Amino acid sequence: MAEVQLPTYDIIIFGASGFTGKYVVREAIKFLDSPNSPLKTLALAGRNTSKLSQTLKWAATSHPTVPLLIADTSDPSSLRRMASQAKLVLDCVGPFRLYGEPVVAACVEAGCDYLDISGEPEFMERMEVVYHEKAVEKGSLVISACGFDSIPAEIGLMFNSRQWVSPAVPNRVEAYLSLESDKKIAGNFGTFESAVLGVANADKLAELRRSRPKRARPTIPGPPPPKGSTIEHQKQIGLWAVKLPSADATVVRRTLSILTENPNGLEGVNEDPKHAEKRSSFWSTIKPAHFGVKIATKNLLGMIGIIATGISIGLLGSFSFGRWLLLKFPSFFSFGGFRKEGPTEEEVASASFKMWFIGHGFSDANLASQATSKPDKEIITRVMGPEIGYLTTPITLVQCALILLKQRQDLPKGGVFPPGIIFGPTDLQDRLQENGISFDLISKTDINNVST
Repeated sequence: MAEVQLPTYDIIIFGASGFTGKYVVREAIKFLDSPNSPLKTLALAGRNTSKLSQTLKWAATSHPTVPLLIADTSDPSSLRRMASQAKLVLDCVGPFRLYGEPVVAACVEAGCDYLDISGEPEFMERMEVVYHEKAVEKGSLVISACGFDSIPAEIGLMFNSRQWVSPAVPNRVEAYLSLESDKKIAGNFGTFESAVLGVANADKLAELRRSRPKRARPTIPGPPPPKGSTIEHQKQIGLWAVKLPSADATVVRRTLSILTENPNGLEGVNEDPKHAEKRSSFWSTIKPAHFGVKIATKNLLGMIGIIATGISIGLLGSFSFGRWLLLKFPSFFSFGGFRKEGPTEEEVASASFKMWFIGHGFSDANLASQATSKPDKEIITRVMGPEIGYLTTPITLVQCALILLKQRQDLPKGGVFPPGIIFGPTDLQDRLQENGISFDLISKTDINNVST
C-alpha cells in the first residue's frame, strides 16, 4: 500500500499548551499569513488535543485554522512523525535535560530545523557533541537558547562590541540584569526546576567539557579582568549586583570560539553574494571581550533575597531529598520568587527587564599590549524589553524562526550552534527593536587611569 503523504507545515510549536508555549503560540499567530511574513502554515503539537484547543482559543482573537498534532517526548515515533511534517520545530518543553534530546534526535533524523528556549548549558553542549555531525549531514539546523536565554545577551554584547570603533578595543563587558515590575511577579517553575537540576548535575557538565577537545580561544587585548567583590554597587546605573550563574556567558563563549575558528562567520548553504558580503563585514566589526552576567537590584535588601535563593538551591540541590524539598515547595525556598502555577497575565503585563552592558577597554589597541596599562575607556549600552519568560522569550524565538524561514539559503546547511553565530549578521536586532525590545547606546566615557 502506498504511504500516506502527511502535510508539511512551516512551523510546528511543540509543547504549545505549556506555560511558555501558549505565549509562543500567541506571538506566532501575529505573523501567520500576514503581509511579508514567510509564515504561511502553522501547527501546534503536544500530548493533549483539548489543551491544545484551549491554547488556540486563548491565543487567537479570530480562530485561524491551525491543525493540532499529538506528540509526546516518551513516544519517539510520534516525534518522528511530527518532525517529518515540519520545516521548523519550536521546542517549548523543558527542562530540556529531561525532555529535549528525543526532540532534537527526531528533527535531525528528519532533516528539519529546530529552535528551543533552553538555558541549560549541559543540554546544549551535549547536543552539539552527540548530534552536530549528523545534523550537518542531514541538513538540520539545531539552535538552542533562542529565548531570553540567550538572545538579549548575544545580540546585546554584539551591539556593545560594535560601539568600539577602531582603534578602540574592548577588554571586558559585564551585563547587569535588572528585572522590574509594578507587582511582585513569580518566575516560571520550569526555570526553577532547570536551575535545581543544573546544580545536581554540575559535575556532568565539567566532565563533558573535559572530555572534549579544547575549543579555539579568542585573543582578547589587555589583562584578564580583576576578580571583584561578591556584591558590587554599580553607581553609574544605580544598581547592586551579584554574579548570576546563567547560561548566557557560556553561550556567548561558544559563539566567540566558533568566530575565532571562522573569522568571517559561517557560510550559507546557497548564500546570496550580498549576504556573504554583509556577513563578512558584520563580523569584522565584532571584537571579542571577556563576558560575565550579574543579577542586579535597586537596593541591597533585594540582593539578600536573590543570594538566599541561590544558597538554598546550591545547598539542597546537590542531594536527592534536598531536590525533592526544593521542587515540592519552590515558593518557600525561593522566598516567593518562583511558584508552580506561574504568574498571572496581569503580573506578566506589569513586568519588564533592563540589561546593562558595561564595557571597559582601550582607546587604542596598542595601549592594551603595554604591561602596565589599565582600561582607559568605558562604553555603556542597554537592552530593554517586556517580561522575560512569557513576553520577551516568545518575541525572540518567533523572530529567530521567521529569519530562518525567510533566509534559510543564507544560513549553514546544518549543525548544532549557539544563536549568536547564526543570527548575528541577520536583521534580528532590527526585528527585535520593531517588536518591543530596544537597544540603546547610553554613554562613552574616557577613564583617566591609563597606567599605574
